[in-house]
Amino acid sequence: MLEETSDRQQRVENFLHAVEAAQKLQDDIIKHGLDAAYLYYEDVDGKWLEDWDINQEETVLESILRFLESDDLIAIRLRDKIERVNLENINKSILLSEIAVELEKSLAATEAEKLFAVKDMLIALFSDRENNQDISIENIHLQNNRIDLFDLAKALIEKLEEIVNQS
Repeated sequence: MLEETSDRQQRVENFLHAVEAAQKLQDDIIKHGLDAAYLYYEDVDGKWLEDWDINQEETVLESILRFLESDDLIAIRLRDKIERVNLENINKSILLSEIAVELEKSLAATEAEKLFAVKDMLIALFSDRENNQDISIENIHLQNNRIDLFDLAKALIEKLEEIVNQS
């Protein structure tokens, strides 16, 4: 019980210190304007803004998106497939971002589910749009397309695991 009280006291003290620091910052900004930055950071005029992302680590999602935009054969194969499907009124970079998000989600799945999650995403992305383009597509074409998508999903999973292991 005594520990719990002292823990609460410590948290209240930490909160009060944070509020005081925020109030001091606000007062300094009101008093000094933009020059208040010099009070808190010594190298305001330096090139810190240009070097901002040098020490930043790339997230898994950023790595996946960079891969999808790269000259990697698997990424090119995916983008070619996107180009072959008539995607009117859809920004390709937004589509790649959405695919990257779905691919990142699939990495959280179990090993057995990863492949099927990516395959299902690709089938939903391409097959439905191809069916809407031409209703007379034959089942053989659809079956071949699904096999191609399955192979692409397998290659994507292997590449994603490689990217995650590098991060």
